[in-house]
Amino acid sequence: MCGIVGYVGNNQACEIILDGLKKLEYRGYDSAGIAVQGKKGIVLKKKKGEIKDGLEKLLGSNMITGTCGIGHTRWATHGVPSDVNSHPHKDYYDELAIVHNGIVENYAELKANLSSKYGIKFKSQTDTEVIVNLISLEYRKNGRDLEKAVMKVAKDLKGAFSIAVIAKDVPQKIVAYRKNAPLIVGAGSKFNLLASDIPALLKYTNDIYLIENDEMVVITPDEVRIVNSKGKRVARDTMKVTWSMEDAEKGGYDHFMLKEIYEQPNAVKETLMRRLDAKGKVNLDGISITKADLKKYDKVCIVACGTAYHAGLVGKYAIERIAKIPVEIDVASEFRYRDPFVDDHTLFIAISQSGETTDTLEALREAKRKGARILSVVNVVGSSVARESDDVFYTWAGPEIAVASTKAYTTQLVCMYLIALYLADKKGVISAAKYNNLVKELKAIPKKMEEVLKTAKDIEKLAKLLYNRTQMFFIGRGLDSAVAYEGSLKLKEISYINSFAIAAGELKHGTIALMEPETIVIALATQDALYDKMFSNIEEIKARYSHIVAITKEWHKDIKKKSNEVIYIPKCDDDVTPILSVVPLQLFAYYVAKENGENIDKPRNLAKSVTVE
Repeated sequence: MCGIVGYVGNNQACEIILDGLKKLEYRGYDSAGIAVQGKKGIVLKKKKGEIKDGLEKLLGSNMITGTCGIGHTRWATHGVPSDVNSHPHKDYYDELAIVHNGIVENYAELKANLSSKYGIKFKSQTDTEVIVNLISLEYRKNGRDLEKAVMKVAKDLKGAFSIAVIAKDVPQKIVAYRKNAPLIVGAGSKFNLLASDIPALLKYTNDIYLIENDEMVVITPDEVRIVNSKGKRVARDTMKVTWSMEDAEKGGYDHFMLKEIYEQPNAVKETLMRRLDAKGKVNLDGISITKADLKKYDKVCIVACGTAYHAGLVGKYAIERIAKIPVEIDVASEFRYRDPFVDDHTLFIAISQSGETTDTLEALREAKRKGARILSVVNVVGSSVARESDDVFYTWAGPEIAVASTKAYTTQLVCMYLIALYLADKKGVISAAKYNNLVKELKAIPKKMEEVLKTAKDIEKLAKLLYNRTQMFFIGRGLDSAVAYEGSLKLKEISYINSFAIAAGELKHGTIALMEPETIVIALATQDALYDKMFSNIEEIKARYSHIVAITKEWHKDIKKKSNEVIYIPKCDDDVTPILSVVPLQLFAYYVAKENGENIDKPRNLAKSVTVE
C-alpha cells in the first residue's frame, strides 16, 4: 500500500502535499517524493526513507515553487526501496510525472514492448515508470490530450491501482484514475485536492468526493470533473466529513484494530494478486526455488512466534497436503535450544509481521549456520529478517498499527498457500485442475471476507452477552484447530480473559473435566471432511450443559440443534477456510474487549515488535 496526494490551487503546493503525505505515512514509509509544475517544467524531489529523515530533510526550507503538484509515500512493491525507485516518476521525454498506488499485473510485457518497439530506457524497477511512459506515448500520439491518454492507458492496465498525472505543458490540472485502489477528492474554494485517504485532506476541507472504480477525475483550481470508463461525465455530491483529525487517522473507526480487520479483504487481495500472473499461475517474483532445489530438500522447517506461529500451523498443513513435502514447525523461542535437525537439505521458512522479532531472527541465524536455505514471510520491507534471508515473500498487508495482529495474519495465510502451490507445481505433484481450483478459491476469498464482515452486528450482540466471563475455550479439528489457537490468542491479548485452545479430539483426554454449566466453548466446524466428528464433540460438550458458539459453513443448519449460537461463513473449499473463519473470531475478541473498556490498540504488557528474548 502507498499513499498519494495531489493539490492544485492558488497556494504553494509543496508544503500542502508534504503535510498530506505525513498523514498517509501509515500506508508506506520506505520513501517519499513530490513533483510540482514549475515555470521551466516539472521539478521533482524524492528520497528513500521515512519522510522526516528523507524527503523533509531534502526539501529543507527550500520548498519547490508552484501551485500544482503530486506526492507519494511508498510501500515498495516493484523494486527495492531506493531514491531511484521512489515516486513520483517521470516519462522518458521528461514531460509528465506520475504517482501510483497499487500494482500493474501485466507491467512486464508492457515494459518489454516499450523497450523493444519504442527504445524507452527505464531508470527504475517499478511498474509505475511503465505506466507513465505508456501515457506519454498516447499523449504524444493524440494531440497532447492528457485526459484521453490517461483513459486509454488505464483501460489497458491489469491489476489494482490509482494514479495521478501532471504534464509540464498542461498547467493547473491533475488527471487521476481509480481501479480497485482508494482515491478521493477534497473540494475547496479556488483549490482542490486528491489523496488515497481522508487524513491527508481534512486539514484543508471536509467536503469529499468518493471516486468509484474505473472512474477518471480531473481537478483544476475551479473544477472537479468525474468521468466514467465510457467517457461520460458523472454527477456526484460531496460527502461531508464530520470526524476529528484523531478519528480520521483511524479512518473513522473507533480503533486501529477494527480498521485493520475491515482492511483484510483488500490486504488479502493485494498479497494474492501481486503473486499471480495473467494466466493465474503463482509467480514468486525474486524467489527462485527450482525443481532441482526441491530434489535436494527433504523437509521444510517453519519457525515463528505468536500469531505468525499460528499462520505456520496452517502453512504446515498446506505444504504437506498440496506440495507433499514433510514439514516441521517450531516456536522460534524454543527452536535453537534443542539442537534442531536442520542442514543444507532443509528449506527453512521464517514468518514474522515486523521482521524484527528477536526469537525468530535468532532461529533463522541458527538455521543459516547449519546450512539451510532461508525463505522469510514478512510484512516490513528492509527489516532484519528480510535482509538476512535468501528469499523474501512480502505479505503487503500495509502498516499494521494495532498491537493485536489481524490483517498481517490473514495475509501470511495467503502467502503460505501460494508457497505451497508454487512448490507443488515445481515438483509436479499437483494436477492442473486442482491447482486452478485452489487459485480460484483464493481469488474468491476477499469478497467472501466482506460477506463475513457484514455479520459484525450479530457478533457484537454475542459479545455483549458473553463479555463478562472469566474463561473461554476454543476447539476445532484439522485446520480448525490452528484457527482455534489464533482466536484464543486474540481474545486473551486484548480482553485479558483466560482463553484456552485445543484440538477437539483431545477433549476426552482431560479437558472435558472443565466442562460445566455456563462454560463458554467456541467450536469451529468448518471442515466438511471432519464435520461429523466435530458434531460429536459438540454433543459431548452440550451434554455437560456448556454454552456453545459454533462457527461453520452456511449449509450446516443442523448444528443449530446443539449450539446456543451459530456464526456462518460462506461456502469455500476446506483447504482455504482459515482465511475466513478467523474473521468472526477477530471481531468477537474486539467487541468483548470493547465491552470491557480495554485499551484495544495498545494492550497491557505487549508491544508490536518483540525485540527481546
